[in-house]
Amino acid sequence: MKSYTVAAIAAITATAAASLYNETTTNHTCVLQPNVLSCSAQANPRSVDSCCAETFGGLFLSTQYWDTYTGLESQGQVLPLNTWTLHGLWPDFCNGSYTQYCDLTRQFDPSPSPNTTNGLPNGTVVPRYTGPNIGTFLTPFQRNDLLAYMNTFWINQGGPNYDFWGHEFSKHATCFSTFDVPCYGPQYVQHQEVVDFFETAILYYRRLPTYGWLSAAGIRPSNTTTYSLSAIESALRTGYGATPYVGCSGPRYNTTAAGRNSTDNGYTQISEVWYYFHAFNRPQSGQWLPVNQTGSSSCARTPGALQYLQRTPTSVGTAVGP
Repeated sequence: MKSYTVAAIAAITATAAASLYNETTTNHTCVLQPNVLSCSAQANPRSVDSCCAETFGGLFLSTQYWDTYTGLESQGQVLPLNTWTLHGLWPDFCNGSYTQYCDLTRQFDPSPSPNTTNGLPNGTVVPRYTGPNIGTFLTPFQRNDLLAYMNTFWINQGGPNYDFWGHEFSKHATCFSTFDVPCYGPQYVQHQEVVDFFETAILYYRRLPTYGWLSAAGIRPSNTTTYSLSAIESALRTGYGATPYVGCSGPRYNTTAAGRNSTDNGYTQISEVWYYFHAFNRPQSGQWLPVNQTGSSSCARTPGALQYLQRTPTSVGTAVGP
């Protein structure tokens, strides 16, 4: 679905040792900066403060999962009731391409994937993180409330939640200009930007009630009823104001009994949604402009080809939200 750009790779290589744009730790009074919309001509690091407006990537994605189990139910890791879960917040480039793991000094991912900084075969290998899990970074800030929320709505599958959070921060947050460490000034406290990123990801997630939007259109989890991609996209577009990317997994339609002899090779089980937007100034401020997806869905397009599966009963907790 996505690709990398040579120019972006060169930029990262040149500046990763300090910051994405070599910002200093002073003079980031963002309240004084005029409104700048990401991906506009004004969002240029030569003319605006990259700490106060996103100038590295500017096409943002707030992403969500629909999982049916966690694999760690015996350890109390369950899914919330009637709610999609948070996947992450990503800074794509304005053309829809992207990069990853932009600052290896802030690499907290125990299982980097893919395993290079730039996506090329000869790229720098991202080392496995073996230190304290990223969830412990919230303790000095006394953010047990944030940690509890993340353990309820930011859920991993097949591994501890904190491994997933470490992956999302390291792969994506380090590629925002506005989460660069110098942006926090001379009074920076270690891991302050980690807390900031988690809060910002949740800020957008809470605005996007995927389950509710689908349910309002009569699209609800079922192990027997099937749905059409067009109806799902329409319901989400009505709620969001732009068409998000709908991702599917499971078997391809033309490998199923219903799709025999079909040329439709899209996947058949709804599993994720990516909401695209631009932001005014720092994405942390929450001022956004929804925009349409830049690609196309991985789901089958044949009417009635999609399943929106119910969650395993023992995988669902009592929490309702977000």
